[in-house]
Amino acid sequence: MADKYLKNNGGNLAEVEGIIVSAGAGDSGKIAALDAAGKWAVSMMPTGIAADVATVEASEDLVAGNLVNIYDSTGAKCRKADATTVGKEAHGFVIAIVTNGNNATIYFEGSNDYVTGLTPGIQFLSTTAGLASVTAPSASGNIVQKVGVATSATSLNVEFSNPITLV
Repeated sequence: MADKYLKNNGGNLAEVEGIIVSAGAGDSGKIAALDAAGKWAVSMMPTGIAADVATVEASEDLVAGNLVNIYDSTGAKCRKADATTVGKEAHGFVIAIVTNGNNATIYFEGSNDYVTGLTPGIQFLSTTAGLASVTAPSASGNIVQKVGVATSATSLNVEFSNPITLV
């Protein structure tokens, strides 16, 4: 439950609490409220209108904002994307801390507002694992991949391009 609201019930006002997560049809007619981040929960959205996400086991510790790579290791796993290693291109990002062996929710598009220190403009996958950089890698064997556009120091509008390996 969330904040309390007044509801008109046949001319009588009643105090009710808004819900931040919907259990489905049983919650019809209830008042919706924003979650702690000031956003609608995915369960409040119509079918087909929600974040493009997947749940994948992390093979290393991740922090909110990390760009991640999905790979096969007897099943799908995710790790920090890294421009120094072929095959570690960025596929998505996480918005929460995830420890090794636990499931990560990976976002494939949208605004990554869990980053810091960005320079507004085009961003590339960094040679520092999990991060973006305004400077494209330039060493032989590095991956050059546009990961989006920084609109501020703390917001990356994610737009992944195909990776190119430098020779």
